[in-house]
Amino acid sequence: MTGKLKTLALASLASTIMATASFTANAQETIKVGILHSLSGTMAISETTLKDAMLMLIDEQNKKGGLLGKQLEAVVVDPASDWPLFAEKARELIEGDDVASVFGCWTSVSRKSVLPVFEELNSLLFYPVQYEGEESQRNVFYTGAAPNQQAIPAVDYLMENEGVERWVLAGTDYVYPRTTNKILEAYLKAKGVAEEDIMINYTPFGHSDWQTIVADISAFGSAGKKTAVVSTINGDANVPFYKELGNQGIKAEDIPVVAFSVGEEELAGLDTAPLVGHLAAWNYFQSADTDENAEFIEKWQAFIGDENRVTNDPMEAHYIGFNMWIKAVEKAGTTDPDAVIDAIVGVSVPNLTGGFSAMMPNHHITKPVLIGEIQEDGQFETVWETSGLVVGDAWSDYLPDSKDLIADWRAPMSCGNFNTATGQCGGKGVN
Repeated sequence: MTGKLKTLALASLASTIMATASFTANAQETIKVGILHSLSGTMAISETTLKDAMLMLIDEQNKKGGLLGKQLEAVVVDPASDWPLFAEKARELIEGDDVASVFGCWTSVSRKSVLPVFEELNSLLFYPVQYEGEESQRNVFYTGAAPNQQAIPAVDYLMENEGVERWVLAGTDYVYPRTTNKILEAYLKAKGVAEEDIMINYTPFGHSDWQTIVADISAFGSAGKKTAVVSTINGDANVPFYKELGNQGIKAEDIPVVAFSVGEEELAGLDTAPLVGHLAAWNYFQSADTDENAEFIEKWQAFIGDENRVTNDPMEAHYIGFNMWIKAVEKAGTTDPDAVIDAIVGVSVPNLTGGFSAMMPNHHITKPVLIGEIQEDGQFETVWETSGLVVGDAWSDYLPDSKDLIADWRAPMSCGNFNTATGQCGGKGVN
């Protein structure tokens, strides 16, 4: 090779090395954020909006300058309402895409599916939906409601304000409804409700034929005692359930339904006229009259390009969780999971109902509890709310195996199920 050719070859090689280094550097210039929500299947009716909400939050943060001097990059996957696929997609996000944190899941069975992955790979999950409690995992932050922030207050409201004496606990057949109803059954019996005044029913995901079940509910409610339905029915099964209530003429003044998984998004696909007066228990409604909420709604509708698109409670939970993660990363100066876990306890950020929510040592947050009545326009009118914020309780006081358990992920305890009676960590469940 001549000297000139050798020089050209070396220059070409140097150029290639520099280009490769530049590509690698550019690849590291973003902080990746995983979005793990079903965009198809039975849960898409609820979860697609949460994916869009996360894209908006990431876009808004990038407009503010990103995080730690870098832009955020959303990595979206579709676990397709397939619970084992959630675990595969979570692993793909963490190992394959190297995301700094994941925001996702809706059903408890999907969350349970991914827990071992987040623990094994020491990554972070922000879970935005109400759930059954009985869990506190170091790598998970529960920004939705625990039972004491939704289910228990809803029952108290119906007892004290509606005079309800008979109870239908109707749910989809998986862990969240079954565990929540186990807690509610124990709570109702502790309040003096007889076993014969409690009816429990479960149906599969996507259940569509409600005629017989709604007829059974109507018959159960005809015994001369005020009856209510406490609904943990999830996903698109709610559409035919509420339609059948209307078909059979069951009105809110006769047998009120209080739902834990029906919000503005689910009502958007229904004729709400027959449902006026039925209830939902959440920690946020779109109708909340605050400056923070008005700004959030305006940004959401502008981002999505539809002035009629609604907001809902799990969106607010993502709003809170995302901002807590941002604040904890800034506090820690890194996205390293261990550093963020240490930094996030005590972090407080604005919620959309006019206050601040804080991350507690048990990885649950403080939230207000609201009871809302369905209106004809598909919105909720708040008819009752707590006077202040309620601290999420990871372990129920009403189950014998759980009443002595607490969670505290701060050193030196660092335990998700510390038994106060025995003084030992590992009393039950996930630790």
